[in-house]
Amino acid sequence: MSDQKPSQGSGGRFQVDVVTEASSTAQTPAPPAPPAPPASTDDFKPPEESKTRSRSVGFTDPGVLGSAMDIGLPPDVFHEPDTARSDSVSLHSTGTGHTHVSDSHSNTYYMRTFGHNTIDAVPNIDFYRQTAAPLGEKLSRPSLSELHDELDKEPFEDGLAYGEEPSAPEEAAALAAKEGKGGTVKFGWVKGVLIRCMLNIWGVMLFIRMSWIVGQAGIGLTIAIILMATLVTTITGLSTSAIATNGFVRGGGAYYLISRSLGPEFGGSIGLIFAFANAVAVAMYVVGFAETVVEMLNDVDALMTDELNDIRIVGTLTVILLLGISVAGMEWEAKAQIVLLVILLGAIANYFIGSFMPSESKEPKGVFSYNTAIFLENLGPDFRDDETFFSVFAIFFPAATGILAGANISGDLTDPQSAIPKGTLLAILITGITYVAVAISSGSCIVRDATGDHNDTVSDTVNCTDAACTLGYDFSICKEGGCQYGLMNDFQVMSLVSAFGPLISAGIFSATLSSALASLVSAPKVFQALCKDNIYPGLGVFAKGYGKNNEPLRGYVLTFCIGLAFILIAELNIIAPIISNFFLASYALINFSVFHASLANSPGWRPSFKYYNMWVSLAGAILCCVVMFVINWWAALVTLLIVLALYIYVSYKKPDVNWGSSTQALIYNQALTHCLNLTGVEDHVKNFRPQCLVLVGYPNSRPALVQLVHSFTKNVGLMVCAHVKTVTRRPNFKELAQDHARCQRWLNKKRIKAFYTPVYSDNLRHGAQFLMQAVGLGRLRPNTLVMGYKNNWSEGDMRDVEIYITTIHDAFDLQYGVAILRLQDGLDISHIQGQDELMSSNEKPPGGGKEVVVTVNLPKDSDSDSCPSKTTSNQSSPLILRETKIPLSLTDQRLLETSQQFKKKQGKGTIDVWWLFDDGGLTLLIPFLLTNRSKWGDCRIRVFIGGKINRIDHDRRAMATLLSRFRIDFSDIHVLGDINTKPKKHNKLTFKELIEPYRLKEDDMEQEAAEKLKAQEPWRITDNELELYKAKSNRQIRLNELLKEHSNSAKLIVMSMPLARKGTVSSALYMCWLETLSKDLPPLLLVRGNHQSVLTFYS
Repeated sequence: MSDQKPSQGSGGRFQVDVVTEASSTAQTPAPPAPPAPPASTDDFKPPEESKTRSRSVGFTDPGVLGSAMDIGLPPDVFHEPDTARSDSVSLHSTGTGHTHVSDSHSNTYYMRTFGHNTIDAVPNIDFYRQTAAPLGEKLSRPSLSELHDELDKEPFEDGLAYGEEPSAPEEAAALAAKEGKGGTVKFGWVKGVLIRCMLNIWGVMLFIRMSWIVGQAGIGLTIAIILMATLVTTITGLSTSAIATNGFVRGGGAYYLISRSLGPEFGGSIGLIFAFANAVAVAMYVVGFAETVVEMLNDVDALMTDELNDIRIVGTLTVILLLGISVAGMEWEAKAQIVLLVILLGAIANYFIGSFMPSESKEPKGVFSYNTAIFLENLGPDFRDDETFFSVFAIFFPAATGILAGANISGDLTDPQSAIPKGTLLAILITGITYVAVAISSGSCIVRDATGDHNDTVSDTVNCTDAACTLGYDFSICKEGGCQYGLMNDFQVMSLVSAFGPLISAGIFSATLSSALASLVSAPKVFQALCKDNIYPGLGVFAKGYGKNNEPLRGYVLTFCIGLAFILIAELNIIAPIISNFFLASYALINFSVFHASLANSPGWRPSFKYYNMWVSLAGAILCCVVMFVINWWAALVTLLIVLALYIYVSYKKPDVNWGSSTQALIYNQALTHCLNLTGVEDHVKNFRPQCLVLVGYPNSRPALVQLVHSFTKNVGLMVCAHVKTVTRRPNFKELAQDHARCQRWLNKKRIKAFYTPVYSDNLRHGAQFLMQAVGLGRLRPNTLVMGYKNNWSEGDMRDVEIYITTIHDAFDLQYGVAILRLQDGLDISHIQGQDELMSSNEKPPGGGKEVVVTVNLPKDSDSDSCPSKTTSNQSSPLILRETKIPLSLTDQRLLETSQQFKKKQGKGTIDVWWLFDDGGLTLLIPFLLTNRSKWGDCRIRVFIGGKINRIDHDRRAMATLLSRFRIDFSDIHVLGDINTKPKKHNKLTFKELIEPYRLKEDDMEQEAAEKLKAQEPWRITDNELELYKAKSNRQIRLNELLKEHSNSAKLIVMSMPLARKGTVSSALYMCWLETLSKDLPPLLLVRGNHQSVLTFYS
C-alpha cells in the first residue's frame, strides 16, 4: 500500500489517501479503485499525509457492497452524488497506549476489509495488546455500537476488554516504553537465561562441598541426592515454562508468574520474600567469596586485622564493585557474567583434566587415578559425625537452586515465552550432568581418608583391606581420626586433583561472584515489578525506573543496603536455611499455580509449552514443601508463617487489581458446579431462607432499606438490589453498564453482600415483572419482594399508585412473599447533597478535597422504588460534584439521620412482631434472623396476636407452645382482646377525609358516565366497595390505634400486611389502608409470606 493519489476519474467518493508506516512496507498493495461514473472533481483536493505513525487505511467503490447505508457510512458522504469527496484518515494516540483510526467527518473507524468498504476490522494482533505492551502500539477495533447503532447516535467510547482497564502504572510504563524505544538492550535465550541459570546453579558447592558429600553418602546416594534435587527443579522448570508461555511475560520473574496466575494475595506475599531472599543471598554469596579470600590471605600471613573484620572489609568492597557493575546497566552486567562463565568453565575443565593426570606426589593425600577398587569402596555410604541422608541432602540442595535467574529478568528478554523454557530446562540438564560427573569422578579417584604422609605404605605385617591398600598405601590410622586429607576431611581436595590448583580458586571466585551478581540484579527487578502493582502502600517510590532499560536504581541501592547489613553481620548460618526455604516456597507456588490453573479449566489457560502435567506440578509443589522441612523444619515454619501473614494482609487490603487469575476461574467453576448441584435438590422447609429482591434504585439512595434487608440476609440468603430505570426514549445500555459497575463497587465497599441488578422498562410494574421472573440462577432465586413505602403517594399521579399496588399483586401471583418498609421521614435521600460517593476508582474528581455524590433532580419523586433516578425527565443519575456547604432544611437533616439508623447498633429495646395472620411464618422468621445479628442482639422479641377477651390465657399459652417448638426466644406475648373494638370517631373521620378525593361517587352521576370514569381511572373507590370493606377499613384504623398504644417505643415493628383481593379492592382503597395502618409509628416492616411454611418444629 504505497502512497497512492486518487486519479481524477476514479471512484474517489470513498478513496482515501493512504498513509503507511515504515514497518508496513511489505504489506500487499491495495487494489486500485474500479472506475466510477464521471463526476465533478472541481472541489477535489487530495488530503495531506498524516504525520503520525499510522496504519494504512483506504476505500474502494461503494458499489461492491450495495447502497451506502448498507455499510454504515456517514450520511454526509452520500448526499452529494455529483461530488467526489475524500475523507482524510489519520491515526492518533490517546496517550494511554491506544491508537484510533478515524476519519475527519464522522469520527468512525475505517478499515479495508477484503477490499470492501466497511468499517468492520479484520483480526489484528494490535487490537489485543495491553496498554503498556512494549512490542507495539495498541489499536482499538471499532466498537459494537459503531457498527450497530444508528448514525445519529454518538458511538460508545472505545473500551478495553474485560479486566484490561489501564492502570496508572501501566500508562506510565507505556509512556516510558515509548520514550525509551530504540535503545533498549534485550537478551536472547542463551545470554539472558541459559548463562544466568548455569552460573547461579553452579555454586561454591561444586568445588568445596561436592567431594565431602560423595564421601558421606557414597557415589550411589550422591547421585540419588542430585537426581532428587534435579527432579524438584525440573518439575519447577516445566511449570515455569508453562506459565511463561501462557501469554506475554513482563518483568518481575517469579513474582509476575505467581501473581498473574494465583492473584495478588499469593503473588504479593511471595514477591516480597523472594525479593528479600535475593537481597540477602547477595550477602551470602559475597561472604562465601570473602571467606575464601581471607583464607588465602591467612595462608600467606597477610591479614589486615582479624579474620572476621577482614571478611567484612573484603565483602563490603566486593558488594560495592558488584553494585557499580549492576548500576552501569544490564549490558555491562551481562558482559561480566560471560567473563565469569568462561572462568567457571575453565575451572571445571581444569578439574576433569587433572583427574586424568595422576601424580605420585598426590597419592599420600588420597588422590589417585581412576580405579575400580576406589569406585566400589566409595559406592556405598559412610555417614559420620551424626550426618544422615537428609542432612546431606539439605546441604546439597541450595546448589540446585537458581533456576529462576533467567525468569527474574523476564522484562529484559527479547522473547520471554521462548527464552525461559529453553534456557531454564537446558541449564538444569547441563548442571545436573555436571554434578553427577563430578560425583562419579571424585568418587572414582579419591579415597575417603588419607594421612598425607609418604611413609604410610603397606607393610607385610598389617592386614589391610582398603582400596588404598591395593594401591600400596595404608591409611588405617585415619579410623582413629585426625587425618586431614581425602574426601571426608579436605574441602579443597578438588584443587589437588586439578591440573592447575589456582584455577579452582578462580572458579570458586567466579561461582560466588556470578551468583551474587545475579541475585543483585534479580532482587531489584522483582521488587520494582511488585512496587509497580502498588500492592503494598508506601513502596511505590521504588517502582521508578531510569534510562533506556528502565533500571530500578532505587531498588539497587536498597538491595545494596540489605546485602551490606548482612555482610557486616558476617554470620549467615542461621539466615542461610531461611533463604533456601524462601526460594523453595516460590518454587512450590509456581508448581501449584500450574496445577491450580489446569484445575480451574479456564479457557484463558492455553500455554504453548505442552510438556507439563497438572498432577506432576502438584507433586512438585508437595515435594518442595517436603524439602523445606527436610532442610530445616523451623525455617520452613518461619517461611510459612511469613507467607501466611503477608497473604492475610494483602487479602484484607484487597488491592484494586484484576489479572484474571486462576483463583477467579476456580471460584467461578465451584460456584457453577454448586449451583448446578442445587438444582437437583428439592426445597425443604428446614433449609428455607429469605432471598430478597429489593426494589431500591441506586443503593445509596435508600441506605436504610439496604441496611435493614442486609441485616437479615447477610450470610443467610440472597440479596439483590434491583433498580427499575423507566425510560421513554431508547435506553442507553452503556450508561446501564457503567452504573452497574459503580453500584456493585459501592456495595462491595460498604461490605454489603448483595448483587446490583438494573433493568430498563417503561414503568415500575413491568420492570418488577422482568426482575421477578428472570433474576436468579437455579435455586439462587429471590422468593421475597422488598419495597419502600410510597410516602408521598397522595401528592403525585394516582397512576403511579396503580402501578405500585399492581406490582404487589404481581408478586403474590408469582408466589413471592412481600415486605414493605416505612419510615415516617421517608427513605429516599437521593435529592440531598453529601451522601456516600458512588463512583469507580478511576473517576475521581480533579483537585484536592472531599468528593461527594449528589443527585440533581427536579420535582422530588416519591419514595416508591419506581425509578429513583429517572433517566428522562424528573431525575438524573448520581453526579460527582465538589462538596459545597449548603445548609440542609430540618426535614432533610432528620431524613439523613433516620436513613442511617439501621447502620448503628440498636441497643436495648424490642422488636414487636404483630403476627395477626399466619402467612407461613415469614413474619416471625425475619425478626428472629435480625436478633441473631450483633447490631440487633440486645433487642428482645415481643409477639402480638389477635384474640378474644374470654380466651386470652388460652391463646397466650398456645402461642408460647408454638414459639418454643420453633425454638424462637421471646420476651413477652400480648393477646389483643380488644382488637375488634370500634375505632375512635376522630380517626374514622380522618380516614374518611383521606379517601374522599379518590371516591368514584357513582350515585351522583349517570351509570354510563360512572362506568367510563371507572374504566379511565380504575383506582377510584366505588360506594359499593367502600360499604363491602367497611369492617376491614375499621380494622386498619383500630390496629393503628393499638400500635401507637403498645409499640410506640419499639426499635422496629414487624407486622402482617393486610391483603386486598385482586380485581375487587381498588388501588386507592388499598393504599389508604396501608397509609392508615402505618402512619405516625416507629420503623414499620409490613410482611406477608406466600403462605408456604418457612418454619418447622420437626427435626
